[in-house]
This record gives sequence, structure tokens and C-alpha cells, in this order.
Amino acid sequence: MKNTDAYKVMFTSFPDVVNVDQMCQMLGGVGRKAAYQLLKEQQIKSFLVGRSYRIPKIHIMEYLEMVERSSL
Repeated sequence: MKNTDAYKVMFTSFPDVVNVDQMCQMLGGVGRKAAYQLLKEQQIKSFLVGRSYRIPKIHIMEYLEMVERSSL
């Protein structure tokens, strides 16, 4: 099973667009400060609704794949 497929299975319980708290859970419990830093640095693509970040689940999976490729 490829990692992309594994992420799709792992994240089925999450909606297609998540908030920061859900993103923290998806990233294995990363802290809110680190999560906001990833968003501000645009390492994970997101958009704002009012003052709240919304993150498409696909962008989190892309980020995880990029991190995995860079660690090889």
C-alpha cells in the first residue's frame, strides 16, 4: 500500500476541510503553535474564513508526503 493510500484510510474520519485543531490531530498531536507556524509559512496550504484557518485534507496529505520524501 502506497503512503497516499494509507493516508486516505487513516484520515477517513476527518471532513474534507478541517480546522487547526483537527489538523493537529492529523499530524500526530503537533501543538497549535507549530500548526499555526506551518500555515503562516505556507508549508501547508490553507485559506481563511473570517479569522479562522480552513485546511483541505488533501493539502495535509501532500505535506506529509513531502516530509517523508525529504527524510529519505
